[in-house]
Amino acid sequence: MTDAPKDDGTGTLFEAPPLAEQERMVEAVLFASPEPVTVADLEARMPHGSNAAQAIEVLQKRYEGRGVRVVKVGEAWAIRTAPDLGFLMQKETVETRKLSRAAIETLAIVAYHQPCTRAEIEEIRGVSVSRGTIDQLLEMEWIRLGRRRMTPGRPVTFVVTPEFLDHFGLENARDLPGLKELRAAGLLENRPPPGAMPLGEGRDDDESEEDQTELFEEE
Repeated sequence: MTDAPKDDGTGTLFEAPPLAEQERMVEAVLFASPEPVTVADLEARMPHGSNAAQAIEVLQKRYEGRGVRVVKVGEAWAIRTAPDLGFLMQKETVETRKLSRAAIETLAIVAYHQPCTRAEIEEIRGVSVSRGTIDQLLEMEWIRLGRRRMTPGRPVTFVVTPEFLDHFGLENARDLPGLKELRAAGLLENRPPPGAMPLGEGRDDDESEEDQTELFEEE
């Protein structure tokens, strides 16, 4: 005849695992959980008679001064990076942003006709240019404000930036490809869309390329 399990004073007939083992259990759950875990949730997972709160207290002391710490988040607990090492977790990411057709056309016009005003951009494109398109290119730092034109209203002009040149591996704006190169690379349609005026319309390619030097004179 075997002896019946004895009540250990916790109200259960099952013997709780050693505190060191409970500590390991709590550590495993907190490490694997993406969200903070409450004491009640821990004890629901652990064997009967376990004292999760006491195990957490022991685990906290063990992690003092280490790269990670056991911290209380509201009414729950979690393993988190030590505050003084948070900088190691920072990572710079490159956000890919696709330009709209309007932004691409506007950027091309500024690049090949700088310095040019908004009115001149609209005249070349054949349609109006929204403020959002200009703001997007300014925010990306691919174009910037140039000198004001000495004409009525003194409109501002736009020019490409060093960041734009650097992105495309250009030393200066004179290194931009000519119309023949753009068409050969498939980056410029031979026929413009309805209502739009292509760059260099009314001139042959040789004339257009010869005129580029004048377009990029220093301010």
